Amino acid sequence: MPAQLRILSAGAVKPGLTGVIELFRRDTGEAATVSFATAPSILKRIADGEPLDIVIAPRSVLDDLAKTGTLAEADYVSVGRIGVGVLVREGAPLPQIATVEDFKEALLSAESLVYNRASTGIYLAELFGRLGIGNDLKAKSTRYPDFAAVLDHVSKGKGREVGLGATTVIIENESRGVKFAGPLPAEIQNYTTYAAGIVAGGGAKEAARRFIRYLSSPAAKSLLSAAGLQ
Repeated sequence: MPAQLRILSAGAVKPGLTGVIELFRRDTGEAATVSFATAPSILKRIADGEPLDIVIAPRSVLDDLAKTGTLAEADYVSVGRIGVGVLVREGAPLPQIATVEDFKEALLSAESLVYNRASTGIYLAELFGRLGIGNDLKAKSTRYPDFAAVLDHVSKGKGREVGLGATTVIIENESRGVKFAGPLPAEIQNYTTYAAGIVAGGGAKEAARRFIRYLSSPAAKSLLSAAGLQ
């Protein structure tokens, strides 16, 4: 029996990665399971000793893990980059966000602002400060550990709620009561690059290497691109 490949991944790449894993199973016969978490949770789970073979996360997270010897190799395989987007409740008017000034006005006029405390949220909090609207937004902002809670909050809203998150997961969940309003303006867009690394203490190293190579295959790249990873 092939070893069970255990993958822990950032949630932002889920829309494309789930398809790649299923294709990998069919093409290779390898057994693989995956769970998704925010970057802080990934670091905690690894620190707690969770048995894993592959970690997929922002490159900065993998760099930190490589310094501690957690990863078997310092070279990672790129999965793609993802930008930040805006979502509103289904049926609500779409905010105008084509320019930086439009974006600022949309946030200032919103009744509430909803985003996470993970990589995207850290960037947004810093961005709002740079745009000079951080203090204005603080009182009406709600931040959650992950996008699932952001989605739930916005989809059940009654007023002019504006949510923010990774473009991939917003688009993936448009059938669940929200609408993708568009990406951040190019001048203030922030892309997070995600990559995959092999865990040094994993028990399925050969299968892990095969999966890492598979991520670079044309079939995998096509699925990732279709899900919005650049």
